[in-house]
This record gives sequence, C-alpha cells and structure tokens, in this order.
Amino acid sequence: MFPEITVTELGEKLKSEEKFILLDVRELPELEYARVEDSRLEVTPMSRLASEGPAALSETVRSQEIPVYVLCHHGSRSVQVTMWLAQQGYKNVVNVRGGIDEYARKVDSSVGFY
Repeated sequence: MFPEITVTELGEKLKSEEKFILLDVRELPELEYARVEDSRLEVTPMSRLASEGPAALSETVRSQEIPVYVLCHHGSRSVQVTMWLAQQGYKNVVNVRGGIDEYARKVDSSVGFY
C-alpha cells in the first residue's frame, strides 16, 4: 500500500500554513476546467514524468524535504505517480484519494468540474 489523504484532509492542509507541495499530474488542458489556486501547487503532467522521469520535477520536489501530495482528476493517475515516486526513493509522497473531482464536490466547488 501507499499513503493517502482524503480531499477533506487536503482542504484542511490548504487552509494551514503547513509547508508541502501539491503536485498536480493532470495534463495542462485539464487545468482550464478545474484548478486549486494555492502557492504550494506545482503542475507536472504525468506524460512529462513518463518522458523525462524525475528530471521533470521541480528542485523543491526532488529535494524530498517536504511532503508531496499528488493530485489528478479522479485519483487513478495520482496513485500511479505516488507509487512511481516511492519506487524512485521518495519517502514523503502521499496520494490525494478521489482527485480534484471529489475535492470540488466535497470541499470547494469553486475549483470547477469536468
């Protein structure tokens, strides 16, 4: 298994001053429909990770110093990326179960739906 948080837990973290990275692995056109606006958000599409590997990640993510919460549309791609990052040696990487769709439905509908 791998660590997960619920969208409700993510919502609480987004309200906090906690240091973390919210890694959105959706493709860029998807961001036009739904997006969490937060300074801790980093976007690295899964397709880019597949082609470039860990080099596609920002230096902050690669440093592995703060938690990384992985987000996608429904939670499938984020599970894959979370497991892949763990295989790459990342220790503090967590899947956001349900993705941005569930986040919009349960926490903040202003992020949008698609």
